[in-house]
This record gives sequence, C-alpha cells and structure tokens, in this order.
Amino acid sequence: MVLAQRLVTRAVRTRPFTTASTSRGLQPWINTRCRPTTIGTRSLRTSSSTSNSARANPNNSEGTSEGASTSTQRLQRLALVTGAAGLLLGMVAASRNTAQLDSKKDDEAESNPNTPKLIPYSEVQKHTTRDSLWVIIDGQVYDATCIVDTHPGGTAVLLKNSGKDATKAFVHIHPPGTLSMLPPEAHVGPVDPETLPKQSKELTEEEKRIAKARANLPPPEAALNLNDIAKFAEEVLSTTAWAYYRSAGDDNCTFDENSNAFKRFWFRPRVLNKVSQVSTATSMIGQPSSLPIFVAPAALARLGHPDGEMNLVRAAGSEQIPLGMSINASCSIDEVMSAREHDQQPIFFQLYMNRDRAASEALIKRIEREGFKALILTVDSACPGKRELDQRAKGDFSGPANNTKASENKGLGVAHAISGYQDPDVCWDDIAWIRSLTKLPLVIKGIQCVEDAEKAFKYGAQGIIISNHGGRSLDFAPAPMTILHELHKRRPDIIKKKEVYIDGGVTRGTDVLKALCLGARGVGLGRAFLYANGVWGEAGARRVVQIMREEIETGMRLLGVTSIDQLNPSLVRYVDELPSAKL
Repeated sequence: MVLAQRLVTRAVRTRPFTTASTSRGLQPWINTRCRPTTIGTRSLRTSSSTSNSARANPNNSEGTSEGASTSTQRLQRLALVTGAAGLLLGMVAASRNTAQLDSKKDDEAESNPNTPKLIPYSEVQKHTTRDSLWVIIDGQVYDATCIVDTHPGGTAVLLKNSGKDATKAFVHIHPPGTLSMLPPEAHVGPVDPETLPKQSKELTEEEKRIAKARANLPPPEAALNLNDIAKFAEEVLSTTAWAYYRSAGDDNCTFDENSNAFKRFWFRPRVLNKVSQVSTATSMIGQPSSLPIFVAPAALARLGHPDGEMNLVRAAGSEQIPLGMSINASCSIDEVMSAREHDQQPIFFQLYMNRDRAASEALIKRIEREGFKALILTVDSACPGKRELDQRAKGDFSGPANNTKASENKGLGVAHAISGYQDPDVCWDDIAWIRSLTKLPLVIKGIQCVEDAEKAFKYGAQGIIISNHGGRSLDFAPAPMTILHELHKRRPDIIKKKEVYIDGGVTRGTDVLKALCLGARGVGLGRAFLYANGVWGEAGARRVVQIMREEIETGMRLLGVTSIDQLNPSLVRYVDELPSAKL
C-alpha cells in the first residue's frame, strides 16, 4: 500500500489522467510529460515491456503490438499488487506505445513537404498595418495586403480586423467564393488552433437578449400584418442587423413620408358587384406573378439568417412572385440560382456600376448567361446616405485600427463598408453602354421626378422603379407615391404604355391597391422580407406574401373589383388634408 500511495502521489504531480481526455489533448501531454516513472531504483518501463524484436527494429509494428500485449499482462499483475493506483499508472505506461506511434506520424508529417505548416497566432498578430495585413478566415490565414487600397468595403474594415480572426465579420458580408478571387500567394496557410486565444463560453448580454426573445417567439402565423413582423425583428435581430435594415437618412423624414403619402389617397369603392372570385395574377417585365408585388433587391440577408437570400428565393418561388437579387447579396449567384424552384423562376439582378467598368461588363454578361430575367440598375445612391442608426451600431464592419486615413471614414457603418466599389460618376451615357452589353430588359431603379422618368424611357429602359432607396439616401426626397401621382397627372401616356413600379413605405395590401389604381404595374417590398427572414427564415418570408395576398384580395372585394386590370384612377382620390381619423 505504501507503494500504491507513492504511485498515486507521483501520478497527481505529473498530471491528472481522466477517461474524458481526447487523443488531441492527451497525446501532446504524453509526449512531453509521460517519462519513465521511477521509484527508487525501480522503473515502470522495464526491459520486459518491449519484446527483443521490437527493440531490435523499432519500426516493426508487430513488435510494437507484442510490446503492447506484454504491457497489458504487466498491467494486470500490477493491478493485483498495487490496486487502483497501480492500474492508473499502468494505463499511462501502456498508452506510451500509442504515443510513440503518433509521434512517429508527426515526424513524418513534418518531413513531408506537402504538409501545410501551421501558422502561430502570435505571428498573425504581427501583421496589422497597410504594408502587411493578415486575417484569419475559417481557420486559414490570408495576406490581404494586396487589396488594402482596392477592397470594396474600404480600408478601415480590413485594418480593424487585421491580425485576428475575421470569420464572423467576413461571412455576413461576403458570398462564398470571394476568397478564390485573391491571388494564390495570398493564402499563407492554416492557423495553429492550439495557439488561438480561448473563446469565452459565456453569452454576451446581446446574446442573452436574443436567446430570451427567440425562446418566446411565436410562430409566423402570429404576425397579422407587416408591422407585427417588424416588431418581432427588432426583438430577435442583432443590434448590427437591425440597425442596417432599419436605418434611414438623416432625420428619417423621407422614411416616414414614404408611408404617410399613402394615407393621402382614399378609396372610392364600387358596390353590388360579384366579388366571390378574385384574381391577383399579373405580369412584371414579361414574367408571371401571382401577386402585383415583388421582393425588392436588398443587401445582406445573411445578417438576419444563415441561409440569407436563399430563403427569399425559395419563398418567392413557392408563392410565385418575382425577386430582385442585390449585387451586395451575402449569398453568391450560384447559391441564389440553385435555390430556385425551377429554371424559369423570375429573378432579376440589381446592379451598381463599378468604378472598374470591366468588372461591371463581366458581371452583366454573366447574369445573362446564368438565367436572370432582367437587369435593374440602381441610380439613386451615388453615395450612401447618412444613416445614423447604422453608424452608431457599426458592428464588426468598420472603424479605424492603425489607419492613417481612418478619420474620413470613421464609424460609417455597414452601408459604407459594402459600397466602396460603387461609381459616383454614373451618367445617362452609361445606359446606352449597358444596353449594348445585354439583351436583358433594363429597369432603372431610383427615379424621383417626372423629368427623369421621361428620360429613362428615352434612353431605352423597359421599366422604371420610382424609389428613394427606402428613405435611406437623401432625406426630404419625395415619396414614391407622390411622384407616381404626379406622373399620372402629367404623363398619363407613360403610365399607359410603359411599366412603372414603386417601392418604399408599403405596409398594407391597400397601399399596393392605391399604387395600382394610379397606374403602377407592381410594388416592391424590401425591409419586410429582410425582417421576416431574420425572424423565421423562409417561413417568415412566405408569411409576408401570405399577409399581402390576404389583404390585397380582401381590399379588391371591398373595392368592388375582381382582377388587377380593373383597378383604375376613378377608385381613389387625393386629399390635401388628412381626415380627422386617427392615422
């Protein structure tokens, strides 16, 4: 028993051995800490623990196996003599043979030139300047120095995440395949996981808030209208995601007016019509739709849900409405197109012109090959608006770090982080250039006055979207419904012959009906789908369509019409002053 006590003492001093240890954590300890344990002149590793043949040829696996068998026999005898303590150290001694084999494999790996060298985290931390900038993404180290001055999101975001793991910031912004655009030499190698700082297992206050909100989250059917969905989204989305989705320009006056403008148009219902059967079917840019609504192009759906835009594509396919894919989508073109319900599902591609015209040309040609049904050119954001909610949140996407040029970009938020490539000098002459590159229908998005509507069709656009970017660009820009009304009065011929769409401020099916009465072909919804995707994923996006379908059908029946083509200006009237009803 004295011997057993000494063995236990020595084992504890060396290192605790538990059956919960894994090979990854155990073997380094065995290699460095498990040496022959000797009490007095006796050693646990005696000549009998390994066969003569194994000693003569250490590479002989049979000898190793025989040695392991002999060790097991000694282990059994030792257990009988010394009890549990002897068994404990016997297990350690028997494990040594396996450790030797693993050590041999490690040596072979080191001698193999094809085995990638692990990069210590301490080495990555040294590269945090414009002249040498490394980041870790998905366990791999990349030298991003070559794109410091050309990164679409700007320099500040790179510098802020330099010398550390940028995976979380990267995946929400960039679609898969982005890293393949870097030159091969930019891939430094895998980071050594053993050198990475330990991640705290404790939830942050925001994570606790989100977890609690999601635990109490009702099913999608609990949302009776789009405002309900927005409320749920504010509760469950991260601060960064909510701020980016909800943010608007300056004092939010245009954002508010987008919705208020609909309240100045009141219906003139017709009665005593048979309305048991109504049809909401229509077409947009030559593509069929079950409703006069479409998913407006909006960036970064993955901020709300890991499947991002793929959820929106699936929902749009199931509900049979068109979808616009943003050039700043967080899912790749391949992901979006593979999520379609069928090859002919109508998906439009929204484009910002790149400063590098060759890049825009290549992209335009690609989207035609991929099967997109139309090209939407956004023209209302020569630069991002001042979105203070987004700027205050900032997230992991911007902010200076050893950046000598950071003062001009400090705290500009997600919008600025993804828009650095956009060309502020796009002009009307570019329309002809785009038309020369593709046979796809061209829709110009961001028209904010009658004169530009006229000009857009003069330059060959097949359609226009009256939009102020959801109130996210210039504050005090007019509401789309206001411009639609003006276009209807001044150029009824355009309304009659051309395809005119609006987006912004739509929260009810009656808003859609008012726009269609004034000649709009369809109405886009952006935030509603981003909110719903962030709350319930694909089911949430489908719920948006279901709510709009119910409200549009109900509104049509109460208005006295049974099909979309029956909607006309005689069914609405404009009021200069809002009625006394609470709005």
